[in-house]
Amino acid sequence: MATEYKKIIYEKRDRIAIITINRPEVRNAIDPETIDELVNALVQFRDDPQLWVGILTGTGDRAFSAGFDLSTVGTAFQGAEPLAGHGRILYGLTKGLELWKPTIAAINGYALGGGLEMALACDLRIAAEHATFGLPEVRWSLIAAGGGLARLPRAIPLAKAMELILLGERMSAQEALQYGLVNKVVPLEELMPTAIQWANRICENGPLAVRASKICALKGLDTNLEDAMRLDEYFLAQLMHTEDIKEGPVAFLQKRKPEFKGR
Repeated sequence: MATEYKKIIYEKRDRIAIITINRPEVRNAIDPETIDELVNALVQFRDDPQLWVGILTGTGDRAFSAGFDLSTVGTAFQGAEPLAGHGRILYGLTKGLELWKPTIAAINGYALGGGLEMALACDLRIAAEHATFGLPEVRWSLIAAGGGLARLPRAIPLAKAMELILLGERMSAQEALQYGLVNKVVPLEELMPTAIQWANRICENGPLAVRASKICALKGLDTNLEDAMRLDEYFLAQLMHTEDIKEGPVAFLQKRKPEFKGR
């Protein structure tokens, strides 16, 4: 079942949502309309209780997303908001959704600028062998204000992050794997099957526990160890009142796969 958009494709497969940026003629570059559609699709995924994992990718074999469409930069920078321009727009996509369901980026080519920022906003990143990464904004007197400057130094060693940020250089898929920017590199033809396989493996786990684990892991980075462990205890206490936490041990004792309901 597919929901129609103009510049993206939104598809449901069992408990998986697949969101595809569909602008191959411009290497899946994102303009304000594309970002609006992506935000709407992510909200649709977030609010659908039948969907447990999301996959983000791009159409074709050239690009995941080559970043912000500079031909629309004049439109994007209209107005005088404090967070003006593509950074303001991308903020809603990469930060402001409180999206605690797990997400996977299936990176099928260029992931530059806003494209890399979208990939960094995902929890897991799988790259095709020919994928290329970078934050080239400084070359055009812009900055990676959609999360790239905040997330890249948290994802890879600072020295390498600063090299990419200040020089505007690119990184190969093999380097990205070496530095921990991506989880896995596969041939292009194996990219989506691998992403779907990983999504299905996540779906075998308790969805409420998966979401609680994501919240604790990410929010725990922003606090001290003691407070982070208190957060773990809080969410464990919340899970104790769910049906799924009862199903897990019962299934283990009965030597069968658990049938989690997400409640």
